[in-house]
Amino acid sequence: MKIAFITRSTLYSVKGGDTFQIINTARQLKQLGVEVDIKLTNQPVNYQQYDLLHFFNIVRPADIVCHINRSGKPFVISPNLVNYYEYDQLHRKGMAGSLFRFLPKNSIEYVKTIARWLQGKDVLMTNSYVWKGHKQSIKKILRQAAQILPNSILEYEQLAEFGTPLPGYTLVPNGIDPALFTWNSSLPKEPTLVLCVARIEGIKNQLNLIKALNNTKFRLVIIGNPAPNQLAYYHECRKQAAANISFIEQLPQETLTAWYQKAGIHILPSWFETCGLSTLEAAAMGCRVVITAKGYTREYFENEAAYCDPASPESILAAVEKAASTTGTNTLRQKILDQYTWQHAASQTAAAYKHVLQQ
Repeated sequence: MKIAFITRSTLYSVKGGDTFQIINTARQLKQLGVEVDIKLTNQPVNYQQYDLLHFFNIVRPADIVCHINRSGKPFVISPNLVNYYEYDQLHRKGMAGSLFRFLPKNSIEYVKTIARWLQGKDVLMTNSYVWKGHKQSIKKILRQAAQILPNSILEYEQLAEFGTPLPGYTLVPNGIDPALFTWNSSLPKEPTLVLCVARIEGIKNQLNLIKALNNTKFRLVIIGNPAPNQLAYYHECRKQAAANISFIEQLPQETLTAWYQKAGIHILPSWFETCGLSTLEAAAMGCRVVITAKGYTREYFENEAAYCDPASPESILAAVEKAASTTGTNTLRQKILDQYTWQHAASQTAAAYKHVLQQ
């Protein structure tokens, strides 16, 4: 079985959770005997050498539709369905924020796609996107997909908002590498050390996190690079940060483990998260976790996390204080090791491929 992973052109230059999802899933599929090539959407693809195509990021439909039209191959899709609408409408700054307040959700995503293309920051793989639009392009993908591989049931259910019948699905949760993220429980943690491991951008909400923890007993370390188009946001974060807050550029995962090992708490107060990969990693290494209530996070973390309202620095601080006062248990860590690993994700993915190809 030979599969082509086809994904956004900026997968490696602007790394996100999907970067690690794709690389790790491909690695584990190869361990199962499945051949996988990772192709950026703007790279040539010899479709005939593949049994199946696997797309990612349905919110970037122009990256996908062109390959559907050209290949004639069956395909599955991992939706990575993020919803930036609340942030874009209510909290995004600048000219874009002023414009987005008057636009519906799919029009906002359309404008973003066209703007990235016009500014030379991304490719536009099909002209049909220009006249068909965002929602209709996504509906085409959903109608033609052989199967959907959501990372939560909530994500699959959210796809109904596009108003077209959905194909079947195989649940493929995101995961960690348990061989890498191995907690040494005999080493002490710093209970007031709070990590936030994420790209620095408005949707990840580090500015409200800084406002929440400024001049408190907590030491906040923000690890990540600024998003290329949000340098003003990054500089505002640096400007607002008090002496108890520091910044570190994005670290290789092998180096990141040392921070997870000693931190007491990890937080992602984002405006939306599908699961929060860094939260899974931190929890596997014994950190108590604080995460946004927006998105699909409760399906992963249930009652084992403190949840916060990203709009409220007071809520963020209260959630951090709650996590700090909670006695850690092994429940979430064991759940992650049992259900949320890249090995498990690859096994589920391979089963979906076999089901599609046997039809």
